[in-house]
Amino acid sequence: MSTASSVFLATIPSPDRGVWEIGPFSLRAYALCIILGIVVAIWLGERRWQARGGTKGTIIDIAVWAAPMGLIGGRLYHVITDNQLYFGEGRDPIRALYIWEGGLGIWGAIALGAVGAWIACRRRGIPLPAVADAVAPGIVIAQAVGRLGNYFNQELYGGPTDLPWGLEIYRRVSPDNPAVEDPLGGVALNDVPVEVVHPTFLYELLWNLGVALLIIWLDRRLRLGHGRVFALYVAGYTAGRFWIELMRTDPANEIFGQRVNVWVSAVVFLGAVAYFVLARAKGPREDPETLRSPDDPDNPDEGDAPESGSGGATTSADAEPAAGGPGTQPGSAPSDVDTDDGGPATETAARPEATAEPASGAGDTGVGESSDKPGNAT
Repeated sequence: MSTASSVFLATIPSPDRGVWEIGPFSLRAYALCIILGIVVAIWLGERRWQARGGTKGTIIDIAVWAAPMGLIGGRLYHVITDNQLYFGEGRDPIRALYIWEGGLGIWGAIALGAVGAWIACRRRGIPLPAVADAVAPGIVIAQAVGRLGNYFNQELYGGPTDLPWGLEIYRRVSPDNPAVEDPLGGVALNDVPVEVVHPTFLYELLWNLGVALLIIWLDRRLRLGHGRVFALYVAGYTAGRFWIELMRTDPANEIFGQRVNVWVSAVVFLGAVAYFVLARAKGPREDPETLRSPDDPDNPDEGDAPESGSGGATTSADAEPAAGGPGTQPGSAPSDVDTDDGGPATETAARPEATAEPASGAGDTGVGESSDKPGNAT
């Protein structure tokens, strides 16, 4: 075994390419990873939204607005903070539109994606913070999946290392002209690394998955609401991004000797922690009824009321006892009161004058618990 092969035996190899030419089409791993991440985020967000009592299909409808605006925002942030790559002498400004070559800033993606989500929520009449809580774990998992695209592009890595998980970087050249280097669209002619570096993209990928597991667990345990899950996601992600950004060696603009994203991570982290603390004053998690659009046919506030009686008259159990009618006779429990455990129904039959308040309380608790149990959250 040669000395060179023994040195690189335990390291992580890079793909020999990130683009595959299939006829007239170019299949790019980076783009596929971004799309896969969006699909995962929508799927998980849908499950969590329904577990909280929301209407099926809501997250998909919101994604129609949020996903494209998020991609635009992410690209804008990258182009603004790394404008020297696209503008100036010898640069081609049109390449700022080549999103498939990599370059999405998460800060811009979240900011403009949130604007799209806000528009969609306004149209449906549902609270944006509740939606943010439902989709937060899916977003950070999508970011983890997206980092695989950086692996195929051989980008976003750190300095040299001799650790067993060091990443091998190969020289890639144009398929049409081996004399021309092409790091993104080229092909590696051999597997001899030009350097072995810290796979910072992998560090961030693993950190993001850890953040997703943490916020899902805390959400189940503490029943967080009003955007506090989303704030935890932002705080957790930025805490990791801060130290990972310090390890990266790819060119980046700096402020006071530090990369721009180091400063942004610190500022956003403080803002997220402040929101998490202050939002506690908003009280417990939103009621499931508030997560349904006013015009939703499945909304119990809209769909059930007209069917509760004939001719528009209200015949619910809460209304009859209040009027002192036949529903208050001993031995005749209201139909919507849970009689399985001998609780409110037994008390109602014995004390007619207390019928209205227990019946209403039992109904409210039943709706909240049936669709929003901690054990059902994903």
